[in-house]
Amino acid sequence: MNYQKEEIKQGITLHQIHTPNYKTNLYAIFIATPLKRQNVTLDALIAATLRRGTKNLPTQEQISQKLEMMYGASFDCGVEKTGDNHILKFYLETLNEEYLPQPEKLVQESLNILLDLVFNPYIQENSFKPEYIQGEKQNLTQIIQAKIDNKNKYSYDRCIEEMYKNKPYGLYKFGYIEDLEKITPQSLYEYYQTLINTCKIDIFCSGAIQNSNIKQIVEQNQNIQNLKPRTPEYVINNETTNELTSQEPNIVNESMQITQGKLVMGLNIKETAENSRFVASVYNAILGGGATSKLFQNVREKQSLAYTAGSNYNRTKNSIFIRCGIEIQNYQKAVETIKQQLEDLKNGNFTQEDIISSKELILASIDTITEEQDTQITYYYGQELADRFISIEDYANKIKEVTKEQITKLANTITIHTIYFLKD
Repeated sequence: MNYQKEEIKQGITLHQIHTPNYKTNLYAIFIATPLKRQNVTLDALIAATLRRGTKNLPTQEQISQKLEMMYGASFDCGVEKTGDNHILKFYLETLNEEYLPQPEKLVQESLNILLDLVFNPYIQENSFKPEYIQGEKQNLTQIIQAKIDNKNKYSYDRCIEEMYKNKPYGLYKFGYIEDLEKITPQSLYEYYQTLINTCKIDIFCSGAIQNSNIKQIVEQNQNIQNLKPRTPEYVINNETTNELTSQEPNIVNESMQITQGKLVMGLNIKETAENSRFVASVYNAILGGGATSKLFQNVREKQSLAYTAGSNYNRTKNSIFIRCGIEIQNYQKAVETIKQQLEDLKNGNFTQEDIISSKELILASIDTITEEQDTQITYYYGQELADRFISIEDYANKIKEVTKEQITKLANTITIHTIYFLKD
């Protein structure tokens, strides 16, 4: 596999991942814009609307028929929060040309279709089609209303919302119903035009594409030629991310009709030195990364306080989230036991075996990056947004180099910022 990137125009970058390992080619376009309350709902609605039709294929039915003719190609889109950026994501997956029954320019056709879907939407009188907007508003309303249905995800989102209250990362990626109601087809199209002419755009191509003249195809595409060079506004995500202020833990209790309590604790990492993310990854794995972790062994197995107990490290926000499903009456004991695990890590009360097994867990995860095309693309896009490139091999080596002293030092910079508990 080899990876290369080059600028097509200022603010528009082409990334190529040449790999013969797959029978498919995956193409992706990411549009990055800073998370803002006034725009977050607009972004989500645009991502949904663009799949409805292009100037050349005005209906979803025509798009589906075209994809079916391209040997069952598939298209997907959505929005994601990555650090303090809101990312509009568009994917097109097609067969690798060498598996086609007869020679065809499927790479060129695929790129042209994807670029059309994102940059050449179906427009009526300088406006998105009202019928399409109305339909996607209804869909988005249902998605926003349904966020309460998955209690695990809801609790995690609510902890983030409280931890980053009045900050960009606290925003819900699908936006807000009260903002959705104010959007018109005209105002959405005006915002869309601003978006595509000012934002950071990254185009990814992954697969057996070595001799496909992809740069030439992209540069000659009329949609790309119509886009203006830009100095894009976006938030660089790396270890120097802005810190949350230190304070006593913010305690948030919420009641709902549930049978199992959901406990989420947001931890703030104050260490912002370059490469601290590798130490934080190992710290998190020791704390709650798997079946040998401190949370799993002590909160779940020994004390039987939780059905589930684990943690995840959010590199883009320099934070860790502990998540437990517990009996509601076990709340206080669970919190005390979790705090004890944090103290043990601060005091160096963990073994070399803990470090080895945690590193093995992370290294196994790193090995899987190259097994899925979308995972590969996500990895390299994360590097792009961090403005720091590290190869997958170097990433693994950095994990291997982490020492107990580094873990203990980092542990002593970690504080509990928010404790969120969903109970009955």
